[in-house]
Amino acid sequence: MAENKKIAINTSKGAIIVELDFESAPITAKNFADYVREGFFDGTIFHRVIAGFMIQGGGMKPDMKEKSNKAPIKLESKNGLKNNRGTLAMARTNVPDSATSQFFINLADNAFLNYSGPGNPGYAVFGKVVEGLDVVDAIAAVKTGRHGYHSDVPLETVLIESIVFAD
Repeated sequence: MAENKKIAINTSKGAIIVELDFESAPITAKNFADYVREGFFDGTIFHRVIAGFMIQGGGMKPDMKEKSNKAPIKLESKNGLKNNRGTLAMARTNVPDSATSQFFINLADNAFLNYSGPGNPGYAVFGKVVEGLDVVDAIAAVKTGRHGYHSDVPLETVLIESIVFAD
């Protein structure tokens, strides 16, 4: 496949290099790559940080207003990939097929986020950090608080300056 597999998430804390898995999660990886091509993520923030769990970004501006995104995609959580430390997965609502642009990076092995049947549809992993786990950990270490009805919001803005193809 001619798809670019590596992306650089350039943040105010440094760069995170992620390899997308187009074989195991073709719909999800393509959706993410399409957002990258459009420059959608540039200027968004990591808006939810829970130490020991995950860091989430890809849909909010620094003022905590949500960006408009594309239609939701089909959940690909039965792809054999696990929500282990350093993996990239799609955030979604309680509706399984609701992921759009928001993603998260697992800070620990979060087995409870894996598909385990219709009662627990899980979260689709579609890539993994190959460089910059120290940057992920630096983001995880920021102090958090509330912003409106949002909790676990970094008190210092963690900007996603850009997400670009790295290969």
